[in-house]
Amino acid sequence: MAGEYQLIKGDHQRESPRPLTSRRAILTVGFVFGTIALSVLYAFPPRFGHLPADQSPFDLADLYEQPLKQCAAGFPPPASPPAPTNPWASLTVSETVAISEWLNSPERNLNLTRADIAGLSDNLIYHIEAFRPSKADALAYLASPKTHPAPDRYARVTIHHSAAAEPVIMDYLVGPLPVDINTTMRPLTEIYHRDTIPYHARGYTSMADLQPLLARIMPPLAEVTKELFGCVALGLENDTLVANALAPLSFDGSFRRGWLSWRRNVPGPWLHPVGLFHYVDMTGTDHTQWRLLKIVYNHQIFQNTDDFLAAFRNGTLKRLPSRPDQNSNVDWSTRKRPDVPQRDLDHLPGPRAVSFAGLRFRVDRALQYVSWMGWSMYLGFDRDMGLSLWDVRFRGGRILYELAPQEAVAQYAGNDPMQATTAWLDRYFGMGGSVRNMLPGYDCPHEAVFLPATTHSFAGSITRKRAICVFEHDTARPISRHMGYMRGEFGAVKGYVLVVRSIATVGNYDYLFDYMFHIDGTIEVRLSASGYLQAGFWEPAQAGYGTAIRDTTMGSLHDHVINYKVDLDVVGEENSLLFTHTEQEEITQPWFEDDWGSTVIQQKITRTYIESEDEALLKFPPNFQGGYSLVNTAQHNRWDIPRGYAIHPGYSPIHSTVVGSKRMLNNANWARYNLAVSRRKDNEPSSSSMWNMNLPGEPMVDFHKFFDGENITQTDLVAWVNVGMHHLPQAEDSPNTRTNLAASSFFLTPLNYFDEDVSMESTNAILLTPPERPGDTWTYEDYGVKDVNCVPGSVPPFEYSGEQMYGLDGALAPPASAEEMRKFADSYHRIKLEF
Repeated sequence: MAGEYQLIKGDHQRESPRPLTSRRAILTVGFVFGTIALSVLYAFPPRFGHLPADQSPFDLADLYEQPLKQCAAGFPPPASPPAPTNPWASLTVSETVAISEWLNSPERNLNLTRADIAGLSDNLIYHIEAFRPSKADALAYLASPKTHPAPDRYARVTIHHSAAAEPVIMDYLVGPLPVDINTTMRPLTEIYHRDTIPYHARGYTSMADLQPLLARIMPPLAEVTKELFGCVALGLENDTLVANALAPLSFDGSFRRGWLSWRRNVPGPWLHPVGLFHYVDMTGTDHTQWRLLKIVYNHQIFQNTDDFLAAFRNGTLKRLPSRPDQNSNVDWSTRKRPDVPQRDLDHLPGPRAVSFAGLRFRVDRALQYVSWMGWSMYLGFDRDMGLSLWDVRFRGGRILYELAPQEAVAQYAGNDPMQATTAWLDRYFGMGGSVRNMLPGYDCPHEAVFLPATTHSFAGSITRKRAICVFEHDTARPISRHMGYMRGEFGAVKGYVLVVRSIATVGNYDYLFDYMFHIDGTIEVRLSASGYLQAGFWEPAQAGYGTAIRDTTMGSLHDHVINYKVDLDVVGEENSLLFTHTEQEEITQPWFEDDWGSTVIQQKITRTYIESEDEALLKFPPNFQGGYSLVNTAQHNRWDIPRGYAIHPGYSPIHSTVVGSKRMLNNANWARYNLAVSRRKDNEPSSSSMWNMNLPGEPMVDFHKFFDGENITQTDLVAWVNVGMHHLPQAEDSPNTRTNLAASSFFLTPLNYFDEDVSMESTNAILLTPPERPGDTWTYEDYGVKDVNCVPGSVPPFEYSGEQMYGLDGALAPPASAEEMRKFADSYHRIKLEF
């Protein structure tokens, strides 16, 4: 009966003897009348509002008010965007197909092969997505959409020129769109610090290229892997051993070599490493020249499979200990509920949010535009990093031109080839491309409004109906309050926020991107993580690099650092960087009394404007005694203070621990700081690129090159802000990390931007006045906003379906099997031998 509701019996009911028949009849009649009375109370609830002291809240007249009605439908009212076109909208499937057909025409002379059938030495279109317009063009359009045309639309197209004598990757700018006789293409190089993208830094299309090499390596080792691990990789459907490719694969693009780590092919394979590693060379376009460079097992190095087999057969191989946790039930690495007693009352569904009077935010689905309580914004979405926010306004004024994630780093430590060499930059895999449909009622509240997103890849397009969710959230904490006794002192304002959320699953990790808008003009940006650890094989030599979470499975020490682009426009584009900090001082004043001496030790504020980019690579001061803000020194509030927005640290304001590692030498320099501020430029649209992961020595985007000594006083600035966590794994990270602990955030909050707290404007507030006569009730003002009582609509039965897949021709693809979906999503992280 765990899934059903039951009346809760009192102890006297459980322990009393069986009653007589007459007593049972009396109780039955009493139960019936009691049920009727409760039903009347439910249908005609008493109102406990503003009552005179001598009136009972249970007066019968209250029971006969209007009966409860059905709550308002859970649809958002229509929004009114400032412009009829979203300049940052993603490309549609048809636009992508048209661009592809245009590129494949003979006039282009690109000699392209369809990416889904292309080989290593074929030219192919790897990626197509919208290229955002210049800020000047977008703002000019938004300022006067009736008289100024919307910016021309362009696409960024990535082509693998694999058939060239010297294979290379190129980005092209294609447009204007839609495709017509005016459409052209040119190399897109101004946003990078290298003219061409090295072929060996390329994105993956299919791990099938690796199959011939694995076919030469693994079948001869079957007797070894079967005895050592109880697993084999023979290219069969029921293979029990799979590989995972690690990164980076190159330093400067001159080679492509990397480690393969082997795991059991079971649910949650990331928690089942076997401790076997291959170092392979994948340089060039001829896979027959790819080769095995070394094998590592239990700290022993073998140059080839023959040496490894010889040591195994002659008894000189030093074996890892047996793994009882791997030979028994592996449900511990799944999300199945453990077989334990149910917690008290856990058979009841928990509370859920219901907007009884109807949703209070507006949505334009076609334009991906949202407004709420004075806030408004356009939404964007791309393959690399997913959800982005544009033209964010509050009370009519633009606060942000752009707010968007840029990159997510995960750098590991360990005493094996996998953990010691791994430095992921997840933009490479496409965090937006890794977004899947969210779970209603779990990932987002039932009444959330879901919005779709489409991304494009070498294989076609994917549309997710539930890529983004928008909902209003009651924090159950007043944003301000005070208990006082003078007239006008006692009251509270409810703390509501609007949440815009998207979730990306990149291999083993799930990233929850939250943007929370408060009624005082504050924006909270939060990143939470869940999913599986990238586990290693636990042994005593690993003690300094992680924690045992099973008999022979370890959670590995690593850092997460996620970078955001924060393009604040504080009362215009001309802003300055202000550093406000405190320090201790000892002062003497003539009016100090003799009782305490002639000096006082206290703290004092110092305000300093940072004028050069070179001084704007920043860390928060010790003890957080200060912070940074963007202010407009030419625009003052009523109290003659420059208006600004502060960048406040929230949860876990960290930066990267390791500096100088060759595997992250220059490709994620932004991770060394809490934040940095540079002059905004259209040719510096991002702090990273999808190829940076495999080019740590000479990346396509070198963040430090943004900082070249330019003056940053009263000019258009952008802040690059980091969140993250130092992840010291623990047993409770199994099977999945929890979002309550694995979370980090920052706040963008008004700093003298207003003359006072504008959240006081809210009418979802109360003001109490003390009684004239002692003992009387307090009177109150609720500004006409009354609680609404109604019957909520029923929650639809839970249903989950996959995404809509489209082929390169734009036709809807047939539904994929779970194995096909897994292969596509995890191809880099789960390489299964296939012939």
